[in-house]
Amino acid sequence: MFKPTVRGLILGVAALAASALLAVPAFAQKTRVTVYTALESDQVGPYKQAFEAANPDVEIAWVRDSTGVITARVLAEKDNPRADVIWGLGASSVALFDSMGMLQPYSPKGVDQIKPVFRSTANPTTWTGMDAWLAVMCYNTVEGPKKNLPKPTSWADLANPVYKDSIVMPNPASSGTGYQAVYAWIQIMGEKAAWEFMDKLHNNIAVYTHSGSAPCVQAAKGERAIGIGFDMRGAKEKTGGAPIDIILAKEGAPWDMEATAIIKGTKNLAAAQKVADFAVSKQAYELYGKYYAIVGYPGMNPAPPNYPPSADSAMVKIDLSKMGAERARILAEWTKRYDGKSAPK
Repeated sequence: MFKPTVRGLILGVAALAASALLAVPAFAQKTRVTVYTALESDQVGPYKQAFEAANPDVEIAWVRDSTGVITARVLAEKDNPRADVIWGLGASSVALFDSMGMLQPYSPKGVDQIKPVFRSTANPTTWTGMDAWLAVMCYNTVEGPKKNLPKPTSWADLANPVYKDSIVMPNPASSGTGYQAVYAWIQIMGEKAAWEFMDKLHNNIAVYTHSGSAPCVQAAKGERAIGIGFDMRGAKEKTGGAPIDIILAKEGAPWDMEATAIIKGTKNLAAAQKVADFAVSKQAYELYGKYYAIVGYPGMNPAPPNYPPSADSAMVKIDLSKMGAERARILAEWTKRYDGKSAPK
């Protein structure tokens, strides 16, 4: 009868241990990346699923909030970053981080194929753009006439006292849509005139929401006659049967774009680079096009039904870097003047 020696037992145990290690499933070796985002709630699931299917060795852990909250969080964590990647935050905020040296330079694979305005001018790039969204007016075509409220055609029209308590817009300290509107008004009108306009507008505001979607939704439901909100939400509500007109103000449309960037100091650089690579892939832009009409991939025109025609030509000329740099000063002044009508958080 065979009797194993001590040496044989040791070798056998070692062989079994080695086999067990080789049998560890691939998912146990996934790298978990923390991704800060201001994407809409219905976007994060599909984006995560598509990325992880293409990169099975990386798992995304989202930290999601409004643009203002995520921007403040990244700035507060400047000396001790918690995020690995930003994927889906206003480019004006990302440009501010870039100016402060908070981003990791990296040119993602395929970055040269996207529109030049959708990437930083640095080489290597420090951020890439995904899609652009515009601020529009959503006018309820039932409630407006019922209350003898004329359909506005310009931002200046909204200062008319006839609209008292009939307008809702996003709080710019919380919402990227709100901030881009305020910043664009300053660009269009000049600073002094813009604050005078906002003083008059404030008299007509029923509430400042903490969401860029809410104003057009409220207008669509007839809760308010006019909502200053973002373009795609207005188009979606109208396509769903809401009695609203989506208006591009004749002075021009405020806008910002969503961007992707790697946070300098990430301990998961290789995995973070995979997120950045995916973010500029054709597959990713096809995903963005399901939610936004203007994307960074040439030749893609995913405008949905009821989207305002020629919206891209209505975009106000904006310096995103300056928009980010001016953010704190402008928001401090806005909050001092108007925060009393903000919705409870």
